[in-house]
Amino acid sequence: MATTETRTMPMAKALNTSLRHAMEADPKVLIMGEDVGKLGGVFRITDGLQKDFGEERVIDTPLAESGIIGTAIGLALRGYRPVCEIQFDGFVFPAYDQIVTQLAKMHARALGTVKLPVVIRIPYAGGIGAVEHHSESPEALFAHVAGLKIVTPSTPDDAYRMLRQSIDCDDPVIFFEPKSRYWDKGEVTTEVPDGDAEPLHRARVLREGTDLTLAAYGPTVRTALRAAEAMAEENRSVEVVDLRSISPMDFDTLQASVERTGRLVVVHEAPVFFGAGAEIAARITERCFYHLEAPVLRVGGFHAPYPPARLEEEYLPGLDRVLDGIDRVLAF
Repeated sequence: MATTETRTMPMAKALNTSLRHAMEADPKVLIMGEDVGKLGGVFRITDGLQKDFGEERVIDTPLAESGIIGTAIGLALRGYRPVCEIQFDGFVFPAYDQIVTQLAKMHARALGTVKLPVVIRIPYAGGIGAVEHHSESPEALFAHVAGLKIVTPSTPDDAYRMLRQSIDCDDPVIFFEPKSRYWDKGEVTTEVPDGDAEPLHRARVLREGTDLTLAAYGPTVRTALRAAEAMAEENRSVEVVDLRSISPMDFDTLQASVERTGRLVVVHEAPVFFGAGAEIAARITERCFYHLEAPVLRVGGFHAPYPPARLEEEYLPGLDRVLDGIDRVLAF
């Protein structure tokens, strides 16, 4: 059992600490990305790592996302475990070809003889008043591709643990970091006990309830918990499930929750149209048809380009829109 220590820190620091511990544990772990070295990354997630581990392990790359991922694939084939940082969600698309045609398929193409332990860290979603291409939620585009694992933490402790588990994983992992939660503080256990960690892809019931299940992930988990608290003041009991992993998704935990409550609302920042919530709604309807008291409702972004910063509060699924969704489902 590894030594554990619990400290309070923001999510950004938890991610930095996770990267540091992974690099200390395995000399094959490398960090690559634009400005990840001397600057420490746009959000300072890699702050101090190049100073302590050197330029050969914390590598400032050219502004070429396709080149970053292509190089990481080559390094993984040679036995390294690269962790790539994409500065902002909207910048990942130049690398989309490398991710979906090479990274996701190499293991199957080689009949299982090749492993590609590559982690791609992507700060995603809105809420920080950023400019165009800095606030998008493209998780569904990657979840549709077989061969990729897609995860997103909602708390500092999950950020630490899930990043360590992703780096240890032999499969490629897209690690979506909710940038609006970087400064949220929480208790973090700074070592993952050997063989005793919660599985990377398991959902978690954060708040038990009896009237309705509210499923969320990443940046919307905090909103979901606030909604459950507001409903409690009206004597309605809402269960909150943090999905944590988008692909694979823990439908068993979600199904068990819906069988208890009979109702489900899914919340995410990405557009509702063809979003992750659509798959969740379809699967839960298939699995829980005879338990559902109302249709599964989705609350999310609109099917439109992400708006200018001054309008993002109208675009994002805030507390009022989540509560409206809950009221609509409870009205059945």
